[in-house]
Amino acid sequence: MEFKIEKSNSYTPQIGHLVSMMNYARYTTLQAVEGLSTKELDFLPSEDGNSISALLLHIAAVEVGFQIEIFENRRPNKEEAVEWGAAYELGEQGRQEIKGNSLEFYIEKLDEVRNRTLKEFQKLDDEWLYEERLWDNHNSNHYFIWFHVFEDEINHRGQMRIIRKML
Repeated sequence: MEFKIEKSNSYTPQIGHLVSMMNYARYTTLQAVEGLSTKELDFLPSEDGNSISALLLHIAAVEVGFQIEIFENRRPNKEEAVEWGAAYELGEQGRQEIKGNSLEFYIEKLDEVRNRTLKEFQKLDDEWLYEERLWDNHNSNHYFIWFHVFEDEINHRGQMRIIRKML
């Protein structure tokens, strides 16, 4: 694997740069959890903490949320809220509902979600990245929002590394 931020034949130049950054963040997240058992994934570092399994599913849930908001221009429906709610919110609901799955389960969810993002990005151009929109009551643009997706992943990857050291 090469560690470069560069253009891609599948995307416009700036979207290719964004995808390069997202891919590297994902690569390092997967490295951080490589080889973990279900028991290790479900380990809670404190009674009000999050497990690695919950953090992995949270990463996918955040991306799904932005897919719905940005690509479909709507809020999650009831079924999506039920499917992703515990992972998105974490907390007690996440501690109760997100456990008992293998690492492969979480990797498949992450891959499934990311593949949709990448397919949607292929339909867009660099001008779209700079389109302004209101996000969380702040002026923003698509570029920042998708930067936030992998910035959030990097933050949680750091938590996973700390939890892994606790095991």
